[in-house]
Amino acid sequence: MAQPWRISGAHLLLAVRVTPRSSREIVEGIWHDADGGAWLSVKVRAAPDDGQANKAVIALLAKTLGLPKSAITLESGAAARLKRLQLVCTTYEIEAQLRTLAGDSE
Repeated sequence: MAQPWRISGAHLLLAVRVTPRSSREIVEGIWHDADGGAWLSVKVRAAPDDGQANKAVIALLAKTLGLPKSAITLESGAAARLKRLQLVCTTYEIEAQLRTLAGDSE
């Protein structure tokens, strides 16, 4: 099964599908698009105005993964629901955490 992340050197690239203006902030698991692409589904309370939802996504993922916010940067999709993030981290430890969040038992 496709995963929404891949390791690129010392970084982990993460594909995220964001739902802004949610009633709660949560990482829900994997969402698949019509082309079979995998995205980590994230819901945040913030509105998508002036990058507030992007900041909320970074804050939620940093808290969930135990990373500083500065270790996560938005690579693409600033104004879109589908985004790509770059995580500067110990990639294998974070990959294990992402597998747990995604419900993957491998």
